[in-house]
Amino acid sequence: MLWRDGAIVPGTTAPLDLTDRGLTLGDGLFDTALALGGRIAFEAAHIDRLVASAARLGIPAEPERIREALRALAGEGERLAIRTTLTRGSGPRGLKPPDDPRPTLFATAAPSARSAAFAPLRLWPTPVARNETSPAARLKTLGYLDAVLAAREAAAAGFDEALFCNTRGHVACAGTGNLFALFGQSLVTPPLTDGVLAGIVRAEILGLAAGCGLRAEERSLSLPEWRAAEAVVLTNSLRLLAPVTAIGDTAFASARHPAVARLSAALTASVAEACGVASDVVA
Repeated sequence: MLWRDGAIVPGTTAPLDLTDRGLTLGDGLFDTALALGGRIAFEAAHIDRLVASAARLGIPAEPERIREALRALAGEGERLAIRTTLTRGSGPRGLKPPDDPRPTLFATAAPSARSAAFAPLRLWPTPVARNETSPAARLKTLGYLDAVLAAREAAAAGFDEALFCNTRGHVACAGTGNLFALFGQSLVTPPLTDGVLAGIVRAEILGLAAGCGLRAEERSLSLPEWRAAEAVVLTNSLRLLAPVTAIGDTAFASARHPAVARLSAALTASVAEACGVASDVVA
């Protein structure tokens, strides 16, 4: 279903100006959130990130309008993936943004499989490099072609997701999520300066780590260093915390690691509280 101009309509088809810069240039942003029982998990964080990202691009964004879209769609099902899209709107030919942008905002909702939450996955290291020097590397922009092509490559190799290193050879992220590695009591994730999106669940895990007996660190590591980890997990708003069972030909017992179990339980409780549902609804 689709939210547009303050109303929900069935399907996902609506009129679109074919000069919209989101369509022609990828000039825009998106956000994906999980809704459970009619409420958005970590709603304020999703809205704040989208508004802050829009400000960096010079796209006007109205927090209350975004909240209206999220809440309207959240009430349409028990477990939904809600994608909010914000573009700069239509404009004349050329790359230069219009001086007076009139943004386009819409949101869609689709069922989110409960089985996807906390499900193990395997990562394929792609030769495509994450450009940590680009401002877009730290924003959820509409330009996802590198990730699309890497996802196709990973699937062809029999893997679930792609793993990206940056131009300096440091592990940055997966195609659709942040990464964490466990070394003893240290829970390490790449810093944002390595070309990393400030994920909503990433921030939640950094906040929960101490309560799980772990020391959270943001530190650059090479792929060989990641392969030496005791466990690796991927986080995003729909998968929540996915144990990584392989990076290429390196296997991990992440799903059985006690620290991963503690983090999963803590995140489950946090999502349940945010949505006002029982923990067994989360996964």
